[in-house]
Amino acid sequence: MQPATGRILIVDDDPIQRRLLQEAVQRFGYRFKTADNGAEAVRIMTGPEGAEIDLVILDMVMPELDGIGVLRRLRAERIATPVIVQTAHGGIDTVVNAMTAGAQDFVVKPVAPERLDVSIRNLLKVSALEGEITRIRKQAAGTLTFADIVTKSPAMERVLRLGQRAASSTIPILIEGESGVGKELIARAIQGSGERKSKPFVTVNCGAIPDNLVESILFGHEKGAFTGAVDRHVGKFQEAHGGTLFLDEVGELPMEVQVKLLRALQEGEIDPIGARRPAKVDFRLISATNRRLIDLVKEGRFREDLYYRLNVFPIWIPPLRDRTEDIPALVRHFLARFAAEEGKPQVSSVAPEALAMLQAYAWPGNIRQLENAVFRAVVLCDGDHLTVADFPQVAAALDHPLPAAEMPAVEAPAGARPAAEPAFAAPDGSAPFGFMRSLADDGHVRTLEAVEEEMIRTAIHHYAGRMTEVARRLGIGRSTLYRKLKDYGLDDGDAQDAAE
Repeated sequence: MQPATGRILIVDDDPIQRRLLQEAVQRFGYRFKTADNGAEAVRIMTGPEGAEIDLVILDMVMPELDGIGVLRRLRAERIATPVIVQTAHGGIDTVVNAMTAGAQDFVVKPVAPERLDVSIRNLLKVSALEGEITRIRKQAAGTLTFADIVTKSPAMERVLRLGQRAASSTIPILIEGESGVGKELIARAIQGSGERKSKPFVTVNCGAIPDNLVESILFGHEKGAFTGAVDRHVGKFQEAHGGTLFLDEVGELPMEVQVKLLRALQEGEIDPIGARRPAKVDFRLISATNRRLIDLVKEGRFREDLYYRLNVFPIWIPPLRDRTEDIPALVRHFLARFAAEEGKPQVSSVAPEALAMLQAYAWPGNIRQLENAVFRAVVLCDGDHLTVADFPQVAAALDHPLPAAEMPAVEAPAGARPAAEPAFAAPDGSAPFGFMRSLADDGHVRTLEAVEEEMIRTAIHHYAGRMTEVARRLGIGRSTLYRKLKDYGLDDGDAQDAAE
């Protein structure tokens, strides 16, 4: 069974043929959506749902709008989703017309399942690799946009909308989030979507510069300004002139440098060490931190006036554990890139149980950690798809890795970790998972105590016994949670299984 890392749109006016394709696609392990005519297919692909479609299987002969018409509409809208056309007639003219209109492959009815499986896997892999190459080129050229960011998470969509609004101005931006969530990528997309695209994008990791060199690296120095200054050095602010300066881990800047940064923001000029006069600079400042700057302000380690200068337009990026719906697409893109780099083109997919395990893991290192895990897995892999065995560190970190037989049958709620049992079953079997009964068996409304007990059971089960996470998600303290466990008699069963 192949991995459920893609969603396929099946377009065919013949209900029997649609059902056959549905069964085949499900058997391969992919999700699917259907359309019974060409117009419906165009509506889906040009609407919000189109972003979730990774591949289209398109019938050539349909009433009103045929396959060629659909292809031309999609390409006119610059929709590059790969398309497999299917036809009952495999003549050369038919194939040429389909390829000219924008199809990537064709199959002749009735198509052998093995042939269709190979075609789907190859096109998804090529599509992911092309997308990765495009992103790398745009990132190097300073033209990366929000459309190039891989995400299907509602939480990240809000981040992208904020970034797009900020890109149209020169307002200072503060991006907050844990290490590895993609703060620099968002910063590059902001630059690539604004008037400063293709201009310099200068990155400074403030936490990686020795304190005695920070001022020189940021603001520059003149020849002979201090012992060892044998040449004139242009600082990062001047390098970013006309473009964007990205200060990563800005909270690590020494207090004396914070004063000069504040002046650069207020006056638009800097004082290189040893210079006789200030230098004018024109830059767009984007700062980032994996710590709460306001906490540093309270501790007296960060200037309050500078904080308010930086925190004009805050953007918070959620951690990967709160947007697990992004993991399949991210894994596919990393897999395509590393398989190409490592000379392993045969590694083209991820086994369902491995993907479920990756979605169950908390990823404290976020996307950077996921990227490295996929890289290592590709190097370890001896077959044509990644398995649980190729992610030994992730498997060892999980107490209950998900076997293939217990794969969730429906998509988990946004930001939630898949349960250790099928997602459609509640812990006590009383209701579909994620839903709660409001009425008791006698038809009366359930008591608040009963609802609370069930919610706690569900939370413990859903977050695999991580009690800190359970308490945080329920909005209560850990001591309160343990007290309620005792009140409801859960400490003998659930709580023992939930030990961290």
